Amino acid sequence: MSQGLAPIEILLVEDSAGDVRLTREALSDARVRNNLHVASDGHEAMDFLGRIGAFSTAPRPDLILLDLNLPRMSGREVLEQVKRSEQWRTIPVVILTTSAAEEDIDRSYRLHANCYITKPVDLDQFLRVVKTIDNFWLAVVKLPRTG
Repeated sequence: MSQGLAPIEILLVEDSAGDVRLTREALSDARVRNNLHVASDGHEAMDFLGRIGAFSTAPRPDLILLDLNLPRMSGREVLEQVKRSEQWRTIPVVILTTSAAEEDIDRSYRLHANCYITKPVDLDQFLRVVKTIDNFWLAVVKLPRTG
């Protein structure tokens, strides 16, 4: 990790408190400094991105971890709006969901998801997956830092 670099801003869009806790735990061991922000549904995610209401001072995320199965507004709808927006389309979106349905995978990539990962049910495997996301997206890939 380079000294003096700003932490990576991650927006986790996830309605499961358990998955949020596990993701936070896995990212706390990250080699790259990060700030994890959580939106519990699609509307909250859009408010965060648009800096609306309670999120008026929210940073622009460098990476979005997005569940597909969310209340009020689905992850599919969030993905579609993010990738349609001139302002947000360069933010990498990693789909992290329980669905292994080919239709969901195909549709996510058609909507320009950058990556699709099916959440493992096993706790250790889930932690390993999040650490792999951390290693690849935060330590290996060069993320756009615009906004």
